[in-house]
Amino acid sequence: MNPGLQKLLDRPRPAAIPAIQWPAELRLFVLAPHPDDFDAIGVTLRFFQRNGNAIHLAVVSGSASGVLDEFCPSPDNATKAAAREQEQRNSLRFFGLGEKHVTFLRLEEDDAGAPLDDAGNEAAIRRQLMTQRPEIVFLPHGEDSNAGHRRVHAMFLRVASSLDEPVAAFLIRDPKTLNFRPDLYMPFDEEAARWKGRLLLHHCSQEHRNRRQRGRGFDDRILDVNRQIAAELSCGAPFAEAFQVEDVSKPI
Repeated sequence: MNPGLQKLLDRPRPAAIPAIQWPAELRLFVLAPHPDDFDAIGVTLRFFQRNGNAIHLAVVSGSASGVLDEFCPSPDNATKAAAREQEQRNSLRFFGLGEKHVTFLRLEEDDAGAPLDDAGNEAAIRRQLMTQRPEIVFLPHGEDSNAGHRRVHAMFLRVASSLDEPVAAFLIRDPKTLNFRPDLYMPFDEEAARWKGRLLLHHCSQEHRNRRQRGRGFDDRILDVNRQIAAELSCGAPFAEAFQVEDVSKPI
């Protein structure tokens, strides 16, 4: 890990992200298995954007399997994936991140719609990391019930361990994370929660699916996790996003 970044993180944990003086020169990268994974940590990313940090997003897969047939007039995988990509573009426009800061990798998927853990997909992730040269990468936790999250995490670990420049992983806690250690957290208030809700609702296909299958909104589902994190940490705010920090630049 970058010695300067390590020094920032060498403090009692869990630590509040706003309490740390983050250099604006730190390069941030979001490795998102699906469209909408960026938005799940939108408040944290908005904090860093306002801090002046460069952010690049790579969306790994189209995730057509996450769209119900009834949502699309032509329910084929290409149409569904295109819809999800457009939703991500719309949310990024609302967030304030230009299209030059996002790459849709469109990696190979299995029959269930999860990105494959194979040499071709791993090479594509490697190219992104070598091009962007991030010092911090946000991505899902490896212990997660979602196959796409697990596979992207595994490929990232192999790539990161072979890079010339060290990188820190900020692993995201989301509704499907199974085992988690809160090292950093981003507390936020009701106003920021309303903003995050609007960000999440740009993913109309996910709002539709959650309403149909879970009987609740996509925004509600994510914000409920943020509410639970804040309660567990007793952080003095009604909501929080949380991250487990790992130095993944060493051989595994």
